[in-house]
Amino acid sequence: MSYLFCAWLLLLVLGLVGVASNPAPYFAALGLVVVAGAGCAVLAGCGASFLALVLFLIYLGGMLVVFAYSAALAAEPHPEGWWDASVLEYVAFYLLGVVVAAGYFGGDWYNYLLPAVGSSKEFFVLSEDIGGVGVMYSTGGSLLVICASVLLLSLFVVLEVVRGMSRGTLRAV
Repeated sequence: MSYLFCAWLLLLVLGLVGVASNPAPYFAALGLVVVAGAGCAVLAGCGASFLALVLFLIYLGGMLVVFAYSAALAAEPHPEGWWDASVLEYVAFYLLGVVVAAGYFGGDWYNYLLPAVGSSKEFFVLSEDIGGVGVMYSTGGSLLVICASVLLLSLFVVLEVVRGMSRGTLRAV
């Protein structure tokens, strides 16, 4: 399980490097989806499976809006990919920064940051994060509805912006 957890952490870091180093918004949106999936897998590995599910659904809704913006505003016929020379320089720089930071701040981070969820899980009746479900729907329900309506409104705004030459606002760009 620890190998899988380290693989998810590595995918999270590589996705963040892909988002930070890519000038084309198509690939940056793909990198954000990879980062969201890997981050939610890390949360699920720490025992917060419901929180991971809710965050993944919210991230996917947000990524839909981000991808619609990036597809609308980036009209490049041949965008720069991850294997172009200019992008590879940024990738190498960011990976070097990650290695230096891991060497400086590394050490025994895994001894006290990651909880031992699997050690006593057979004694639990419910999952560790299931207590937040009642709180989210009782006191946080109105905020949940507000966030969902803002996401829906932003999706309609994107669709209105990219509608076309007839009434779209940013087609002259």
